[in-house]
Amino acid sequence: MKKRDLITLEALSSREIFSIMKLARKLKKAPLSRKKVFRDKTLALLFQKPSNRTRISFEVAMVHLGGHVLYLNPQEIAMGTREPVKDVACVVSRYVDGIVGRVFSHQDIVSLARYSDVPVINGLSDLAHPCQALSDIFTIRERIRRLRKVTLAYVGDGNNVLNSLLMVCAKTGVSMKIATPEGYGPSREIFDEASKIAKSKRAVMEMSTDPYEAVRGSDIVYTDVWVSMGREEERDKRLRDFERFQVNERLMKAAKKNALIMHCLPAHRGEEITDVIDGKNSIVYDQAENRMHVQKAILLKILGRG
Repeated sequence: MKKRDLITLEALSSREIFSIMKLARKLKKAPLSRKKVFRDKTLALLFQKPSNRTRISFEVAMVHLGGHVLYLNPQEIAMGTREPVKDVACVVSRYVDGIVGRVFSHQDIVSLARYSDVPVINGLSDLAHPCQALSDIFTIRERIRRLRKVTLAYVGDGNNVLNSLLMVCAKTGVSMKIATPEGYGPSREIFDEASKIAKSKRAVMEMSTDPYEAVRGSDIVYTDVWVSMGREEERDKRLRDFERFQVNERLMKAAKKNALIMHCLPAHRGEEITDVIDGKNSIVYDQAENRMHVQKAILLKILGRG
């Protein structure tokens, strides 16, 4: 049987996304209901970037499913420097049943999947963060069951998280209004594809450089860090360019009353967001928790037990 990878959300249909959410909901209600399904199976975490939520949520998810986890940090593997990605993929996949890659370059996760004999899941690349986006849409649906009535405003950097959010929102009928500074927008190719899909679901994708225009009348306001890992040398310029794009109390007044606040974390209070992240409408910790439940569902689907 041909192996199944999860590299970007373009590969998942709307039906598959809703199926993952349905399974995640069951697993959240009964966390240990599948505690023996991956007995004697091993998942390798191949990380070029350090991680908090991605590592912990995948490790706990795999343990809850009865499996084992190998965490291989950047110093141990040095994938792409000490050893080519192809060699790492070919060798590690002989030992384990699945691989989660967290990489700087999207091409590295593509190569991992190409040369691996076992399923590969993208735990983050510079282009996409599919596990985060699937967890986000699951978290939204916990609060608002009818997704086609939802408008999500994204304010900030057009990064990997936004690229994946565009695709998951389009495929589930969620409208998006995006505000980024000039030159910091999402992948144009992904935005155009998401817009086509959204239109078929009677949803709308809009992009501007005005955060108030994006937030006005929205049900949810989402932001992320302005300086992603690997872009530290751009920090001073980015802080200047993004100054108008902070999610704060004044900006939130333009959204619907009781609009939800989302952030994939880690958050830099005082930069992309203020203490509104700690308010009653913030669901950032629900997002973080749901990474574990959704990734359990992903593991079951990808490794063939879902």
